[in-house]
Amino acid sequence: MSHSHAIVWMDSREAHVFRFSPEDVEGERIEAHRPYRKVHHKAGTIGDGHAHPDHRYFDEIGEALKGVQEWLLTGPGTAKAEFAHHVGQHAPELKSTLCEVTASDHPTDRELVDQARRAFKAIDRMRPNSVPTGPAR
Repeated sequence: MSHSHAIVWMDSREAHVFRFSPEDVEGERIEAHRPYRKVHHKAGTIGDGHAHPDHRYFDEIGEALKGVQEWLLTGPGTAKAEFAHHVGQHAPELKSTLCEVTASDHPTDRELVDQARRAFKAIDRMRPNSVPTGPAR
């Protein structure tokens, strides 16, 4: 079955990707390869004290989104912003289909899919209607 919409909830440790249609939902969980660890910068050490993005993790999330027409990105912290930046630089076809990036705590999978369905209904209502072909009244 074709799943034209998706929502990604992610943090620095894992991502939950749900592809769905009006009748069906397909979920996938992707684990980060280098789970985030808090890095404290100490005087006299080499490096900037920041953990670097896990590009392989980001690529796997992008692969799970192949073929969707529209998708949403949500989650706590900065991982979603880093992923959105990665998509902008490395996957322009995904960037063009990203509808919204929002902050979110830790919803259940069902709450996440319900949130996505409501968001896409609102997005669809905001789109301009097609221009009528008959005379204006």
